[in-house]
Amino acid sequence: MEEQTKNNTQRDEKFMRMAIDEARKALKEQEVPIGAVIVCGDRVIGRGHNLVETLCDATAHAEMQCITAAASTLGGKYLKECTLYVTVEPCIMCAGALAWSQIDRVVYGADDPKRGFTTVSGRIFHPKTIVERGVLVEECEALMKDFFKTLR
Repeated sequence: MEEQTKNNTQRDEKFMRMAIDEARKALKEQEVPIGAVIVCGDRVIGRGHNLVETLCDATAHAEMQCITAAASTLGGKYLKECTLYVTVEPCIMCAGALAWSQIDRVVYGADDPKRGFTTVSGRIFHPKTIVERGVLVEECEALMKDFFKTLR
């Protein structure tokens, strides 16, 4: 049991590092540095990072980009048996989209106390959806803090 937990932690950290790489892409594009990947089995089926400024689109969040890419890869709108890894807690819009996609699991790094779905709505996902927080939280928080420091 302990070995399984260690393997799950290593797996989660591996994919969260990929989401952090996506967040760094957003940062290079002067976007809020949030990145996401969706995994099915051990295969990344979607990647995304914030493109709100680039596309002049308030809905172009990392999760939305990632959901679109994953659905395209799978050839369908449902993301059952998939996990989203995202650097920051999803907002209510993204959480709603994830709920509609029927994703099985959401793993995020940093909390978003101002706009995160737990602050705004509590539980929006299907009751069977597993939500885990705090994976590589320090790295995820540092990206956000550093970005907003440069704006002030």
